[in-house]
Amino acid sequence: MEPERLSKIMARQGLCSRREADDFIARGWVYVDGVKIDQLGTKILPDQEITLDPAARAATDELVTILLHKPVGYVSGQPEKGYEPAVVLIRPENRWAGDKSPRNFRPEHLRGLAPAGRLDIDSHGLLVLTQDGRVARQIIGQYSEVDKEYIVRVAGEINETKLARLRHGFWLDNQPLLPAKIEQTAISELHFTLKEGKKRQIRRMCDMVGLKVTGLRRIRIGRILLGNLPSGQWRYLAEKERF
Repeated sequence: MEPERLSKIMARQGLCSRREADDFIARGWVYVDGVKIDQLGTKILPDQEITLDPAARAATDELVTILLHKPVGYVSGQPEKGYEPAVVLIRPENRWAGDKSPRNFRPEHLRGLAPAGRLDIDSHGLLVLTQDGRVARQIIGQYSEVDKEYIVRVAGEINETKLARLRHGFWLDNQPLLPAKIEQTAISELHFTLKEGKKRQIRRMCDMVGLKVTGLRRIRIGRILLGNLPSGQWRYLAEKERF
């Protein structure tokens, strides 16, 4: 068993993100086998016990996760020429009236807020933005088991041969795609359930079987539903909600 960076082990154990781990270490909020560690880059054995100071837990509890119904025309992450990032919609006047969270919006809730997953500019629906590295890793981490559900409108003939190919057997970006759950729900409508999210994956998959996507909406991420959240509005992830 080889020593590893403390921050890496903390992130793997789900205590926080690696960036947050480095901050907690620098503040003297991390203990290994009961001994305070405040030196960045410290390596420990993976089976050593890591505990956090209550101040670190309080800081983690203050991190916010926001659910946004992203409209078409906004990019998920970094701004692109002529297009704004979805985070510009996180303003008090766009907060959904149905949000039951007791949190009051504060400007610091925008600090470090980043999308956990893609939703391309031509698509709309549920987008998660979070300050919490644990949430991001749960949704888009290497070992994530969180699935995502989409309603997809298409032009072209849908048949069982095409559905079978969509469900399993494609490669994108030189990697095999995981099996997908895909059902036809109307003449020109499909439901996709995926456990991954490569760039423009659904559109590219449909192109491969001669279908053109004319509309795409993400309605679920794990156990979190888009529900009645109106386009362009947002709400806080509730304390008891889990992906």
